[in-house]
Amino acid sequence: MSLPKATTGYRERFIACWQAGRRPAGRGFVARLRDVVAEAAQAGAALLVTPELSATGYQLGRGRTRQVAEPADGPLRDAVSALAQASGVSIVYGWPEAADGVLYNSVHLIDATGRVAAHYRKTHLYGEFDAGTFAAGSDPVVQARIGGRTVGLVICYDVEFPELVRAHALAGTELLAVPTALTRPWEFVARTLVPARAFESQLFIAYVNWTDTEPDGYCGLSRLVGPDGLPLAEAAGGEAVLIGRLDPAALAAARRATPYLLDRRPDLYGALTDRQAPASRESS
Repeated sequence: MSLPKATTGYRERFIACWQAGRRPAGRGFVARLRDVVAEAAQAGAALLVTPELSATGYQLGRGRTRQVAEPADGPLRDAVSALAQASGVSIVYGWPEAADGVLYNSVHLIDATGRVAAHYRKTHLYGEFDAGTFAAGSDPVVQARIGGRTVGLVICYDVEFPELVRAHALAGTELLAVPTALTRPWEFVARTLVPARAFESQLFIAYVNWTDTEPDGYCGLSRLVGPDGLPLAEAAGGEAVLIGRLDPAALAAARRATPYLLDRRPDLYGALTDRQAPASRESS
């Protein structure tokens, strides 16, 4: 069965965000992704963003993560590239990348021709699983042109650092894709912090999470946020495919109304951001 192509008249205006439930990895992921890509294409989306480590799931444990890891040019890349090319929908997906004897928490942005347009490795590692399993990436700003827009990539905890998001804005990122694996009780990150990041750096953010019903599990709350900090599409719990429109006029309007990027004073505080954080009370 051939996948429907994204409707030509909408390709530069819509993106899709897949809030995924727990799914089998490997072939199970590719089969499910095929259905989601078809839904996104039918809706006219030019881009589909999936959660953090969407190909395998998160919190597998170090040993299992190493077992399912693949190089950047492995068979998973080939399978997702074929889906993108068949549908005309660009795809952001995550997987544990094996490279140089270590693992990275990585994402690929595959464009509508099936080409790897961008490859990003998570730069800020959170908690014991992340820091104990993966090496940190060293490229802070990774971008690609997709559907006439500059799309940047970060992963989960990365978006909680205003310096990194601001660096994307200054580099011309218009849409920041943020695959994530946010658990309870950290819902305020999705509800409060992500809209604040979009507002203060005046860009669109697609924040895309897993979902489940466990008390300390993934909280859902995926959302597409505009540069005014307001949601364009959002989900609560449960699996969902969000479709949102990116209006380029909204970027210009936000930057006119509150010219943060123009009014910055890096001469005053640029050197301050290089300082080491003060020691915590526990370590002092």
